[in-house]
Amino acid sequence: MTIVVTGSSGFLGSALVQALRADGARVLRLVRREPTAADEAFWAPERHLLDPSVLEGAEAVVHLAGAGIADRRWTDPYKQQLVDSRVIGTHTLVEALGLVKNRPRVLLSGSAVGYYGDTGSHEVDESAPPGDGFLADLVREWEEAAAPAEQEGIRLVRLRTGVVLSRRGGALAKVLPLFKVGAGAVLGGGRQYVPWISLPDWLDAVRFLLADPGVSGPVNLTAPEPVTNAEYTKAIARALRRPVMPLGTPAFALRLALGEFADEGLLKGQRAVPRRLLDAGHRFSHPTLTEALAAVLW
Repeated sequence: MTIVVTGSSGFLGSALVQALRADGARVLRLVRREPTAADEAFWAPERHLLDPSVLEGAEAVVHLAGAGIADRRWTDPYKQQLVDSRVIGTHTLVEALGLVKNRPRVLLSGSAVGYYGDTGSHEVDESAPPGDGFLADLVREWEEAAAPAEQEGIRLVRLRTGVVLSRRGGALAKVLPLFKVGAGAVLGGGRQYVPWISLPDWLDAVRFLLADPGVSGPVNLTAPEPVTNAEYTKAIARALRRPVMPLGTPAFALRLALGEFADEGLLKGQRAVPRRLLDAGHRFSHPTLTEALAAVLW
């Protein structure tokens, strides 16, 4: 099987490439620089440049490219970059797919549980409508940009990814140094939900979706048991055998330091569950947060 991957230099993309190759797949990585290896091909998504012949004969495409949501403060220019890197990039890929004679059978296109906005304590699955806010609007546009692939007869799966847990990257890796010195703290009131998933389970879910022809549309890539930020914080501290700061980080301090991202990325959350994966028969290796942390921290 030949699988084309965008965003292969990122946290999730690099882990996925390694896993797919371990499975015996041939992986072709789309890169934005001059290719330096046989497994690379050039594209310039912001300029709508992608040679359709690169995709010819591939069985699947996994599209993960996009600027990091939490990489920088959300200035207006960076918010536009977050949108353009996803929406224009997806348009570029889908346009090229439409020109391929022997098209891939499936496109797994990046998305996020931010689609649902802030759900409070209300549990949501893939049937829930989009929420409000910048992230919800961004994800909705991102998903709509991939829709034409379905008209070309390609099975389209939207990967609504939650917080992926790993000590090597992502949100957990960024806060581990604080927790290791006993400075981990609850964020705001701590009642906002964290829709987490372990990196091994995320990789297993993606490979499951590549292989199962019966699944299409949005799929929540989250574990079956989302937890509140307070529960999440205590679980990390417990796994590391470190205390939690007695006073949490107040919302105003987070807003002062991080601006708009604090509200949408940290102080609000989604109690999202993976109904489509469970209904399709997928089984999680780490269904509870305690199991996941034990697997990814050591």
